Amino acid sequence: MLRGTRVGLRDRHEDDIPVLRAELYNDVVNAARAEGGPWRPVTAKDPRLAVDNPPDNLAPFSVVELDGGTLIGTANLWGIDTHNRNAHIGIGLLPAARGKGYGTDVVATLCHYGFVVRGLQRLQIETLADNEGMIRAAERNGFVREGVLRSSAWVLGEFMDEVVLGLVAGEWEGVGVG
Repeated sequence: MLRGTRVGLRDRHEDDIPVLRAELYNDVVNAARAEGGPWRPVTAKDPRLAVDNPPDNLAPFSVVELDGGTLIGTANLWGIDTHNRNAHIGIGLLPAARGKGYGTDVVATLCHYGFVVRGLQRLQIETLADNEGMIRAAERNGFVREGVLRSSAWVLGEFMDEVVLGLVAGEWEGVGVG
């Protein structure tokens, strides 16, 4: 398990799947805002819930509280490019875990994984412009706003802007993670 200050990132367990399906992926609004595509029902074989054999360009984790081990969400590096040594960060916290500062620790722990464990050079986050929690978590970890993709996301009947944030290894100040 990768340990942050308050959260751990661990492998996905079979008993995580019903919780994640019910609290994250069956929430139409949350899923539509997070997935970058239209909501669709999640099946038992959906790759987002896979326990075994993720593709090489994906590193999926379940997020748990270190104090007690309670499942509080998902985190992943996706689009991992081993030639250019970069990847994208994605997180999804269960509704009960939002607004409690976990996101900042999850992003920090993913940075440790990307930069230290995987030897990546750059990490990137794309998020809806109104996702203040993710933007704040990214900036607290040293990510820099690199631009706005205007009207780039079709979300529940409207176009929305996305913010692109980036962090390179030499700028990262990883502390309290490991």
